[in-house]
Parts: sequence; C-alpha cells; structure tokens
Amino acid sequence: MTAFFLSDVHLSRHRPERLEAFLSFLAGEARRAETVYILGDLFDLWLGDDDKTPPHPGVVDALAELRASGTTLYAMHGNHDFLMGAKFEQRTGCRLLPDPSVVKVQGKRVLISHGDALCTDDAEYQKWRAFIHNKDNQRVFLALPLFVRKSQAAKIRKQADERAELKPRDIMDVNQQAVEDAMRGAGVRLMVHGHTHRPAVHRFDLDGERAARIVLDDWYEGDTLLRWDAGGYHLGPLADLNAMPAQPENVSN
Repeated sequence: MTAFFLSDVHLSRHRPERLEAFLSFLAGEARRAETVYILGDLFDLWLGDDDKTPPHPGVVDALAELRASGTTLYAMHGNHDFLMGAKFEQRTGCRLLPDPSVVKVQGKRVLISHGDALCTDDAEYQKWRAFIHNKDNQRVFLALPLFVRKSQAAKIRKQADERAELKPRDIMDVNQQAVEDAMRGAGVRLMVHGHTHRPAVHRFDLDGERAARIVLDDWYEGDTLLRWDAGGYHLGPLADLNAMPAQPENVSN
C-alpha cells in the first residue's frame, strides 16, 4: 500500500494556488493511499484550535473527508502550527504524533520528524523552540483573546524574519551529529523530515551500516512530496509521482 509524506505546506489564504493544489491532493491521490503523514507546518499560522481564520475550516473539513474515505492520517507539529491540539484531532480524524516518532513503512522502521529540533547549531532558535513547546507557556498564550494572539504572532514573526536574515545559512540546517544521534537512539537507518526546505536524499554510513535521510521540500513554489509503495519511494512534484519509477531503499532495517 502507498504512503505519502509531506511537510511545510504553509497553507494560507495569501497563497490560493498552493491551497488549491493541496485540496486537490486530498480529494485525489491521497484517497488511493493507505496512510498520509504530514510532518509539520501544514498551516502557515495556527494560533489555537479556536482559530477559524480562512483557510483553516475548509482544510479541516477536507482532512475529515479524507479520513472518512479510509485513508489513515498522521500529523506532527511544526514551528508554525505547534498549537494544533485535541480539537484539531477530533475534527479531522488526524492523529498527532510526538516529534520524533518511529513508524513502519513497507516493512522498514523509519524515524520521522519535523526537523527543527535537529538544527542544533542555531542555539538561539533552540531556546525559542523550548519556550514555545513548554505546555505552561502554551496555556498562557491560548488563554489570550484570538485577536491578541494574532497581534503578538505578527510581531514575533517580524522579529524572527529579521534575525534569520542575519544568520549564516548553514546554522539553520540540521546538524549531522544530531541526525546520527537521533537515528542511533531510535535504532533506525532511515529518517524523513522537513523544515529546512532543502529537498534531498542524503546517504551516509552509520555505525558500519548504510543509512539515509530524506528531506522534504516546502510548498511555496511547488507541491513536492514523498510517495512510498512496494516498489520503493519517489521524492518529487505531485504531477510526476506516477510518471517516474520509484527508487528501492537499500538500507539496513
């Protein structure tokens, strides 16, 4: 059976063409899959399960329809939608997974993650990540009226964008040692993640065994995702997934 992995879709009313592409995917290819994994940043901004800002309601309904069709849905928090909670799960039928998690795909154990926790060279970001994932801090923020949350989020994003422009590009990528430590700790030789917007398949040796890290792309310009079926996997644009042969993944289980 087929599984799809995607990340960093960043759905927003300001990018209607990407929204249309995603909804078409849910109504089409996704319904022929056994499982869909969304590895963070599905939404460009999700400020709580009471945030009904368009296109949130339509996307929630489309996910629920996909789940009702028989496809199993899993999602993971990203750094833009870390406030998705229990009501999101109830309304969509999508189960929220811890970051990282180990799943089984075509008989292979795979470590999945949004990917931002692996960017350990960016110490400033890791402090911020720890702050926003703190449950007490989240409860305080979610207790604010939605309009206040929106105002604060706009200020935070502006400041984050300004700081990011001053950082060396390399420190915003994942740290290879962090990758290897995570894979070793989980006992896997395959990882799939997003966040960095640098799609690629990285192959390397891990403790004398073949290993691979598959990086998903963002959806700012296209609709890249990972399809994985009995023949192997293919990473590429949605329109090309059925036209190009899959690559068998020959790494240790």
